[in-house]
Amino acid sequence: MIQLSAVVITFNEEKNIERCILSLQGVADEIVVVDSYSNDRTEAICAQYGVRFIQHPFAGHIQQKNWAITQASSPYVLSLDADEALSEELRQSILAVKKNWTAQGYTFNRLNNYCGQWIHHSGWYPDRKLRLWDSRLGQWAGANPHDRYEMQAGATTQHLKGDLLHYTANSVKEHFDMLYKYADIGAKELVRQGKGSSWIKLWVNPWFKFFKMYILKRGYKDGLYGLIICSSTAWFTFWKYVLVRYYRREGKEE
Repeated sequence: MIQLSAVVITFNEEKNIERCILSLQGVADEIVVVDSYSNDRTEAICAQYGVRFIQHPFAGHIQQKNWAITQASSPYVLSLDADEALSEELRQSILAVKKNWTAQGYTFNRLNNYCGQWIHHSGWYPDRKLRLWDSRLGQWAGANPHDRYEMQAGATTQHLKGDLLHYTANSVKEHFDMLYKYADIGAKELVRQGKGSSWIKLWVNPWFKFFKMYILKRGYKDGLYGLIICSSTAWFTFWKYVLVRYYRREGKEE
């Protein structure tokens, strides 16, 4: 049986980290929490459960997660965000994989909880994620804040049964605060890459995003929260490109 390291990055996650840790117990042989200097009870909660708690300056989601992997004792890594937890079915799937590791990476579906409601449409499910892998064969990539793990060419992956439970927001206000933060990060990343914001991106992309999520991805089946999710995602797209135009005009990337 392989030894499995669970790796989690945190910043002020006192409301989420305990649930995350508890879901990993009995599955991971070690739990490594890399924290960017939280000023709440995150560290104290981690200490209660004996996890390895390491503090490291935050330079971006991708950079922090890649550094966190280097702190794991085992090359076999299970990566979770602090607001995620393993369902019981997924726990059992991962335990089975530990006994018979046949692929280089494993994917599973992520089920998102929005203000207490599980979202099964709106483009939010199945939301497949690659979070279990041999860390010698890949790395975190993408564009902040939308990171993704990329395996080397030729690496094999398999899909596991069970859901990764994601507790996205406890309130609509919390969701909008998060969207503004991510829009700002995303805009700065686009400017850093030398990309601009055309009028098509500014006006057409948000409307198409709403149409795709609400109609094609059947967001209307998620009720009021489906409408809020689809509308706010369109707003996020619009605001990101507004900020790109602003930062490029002002010559600001920080």
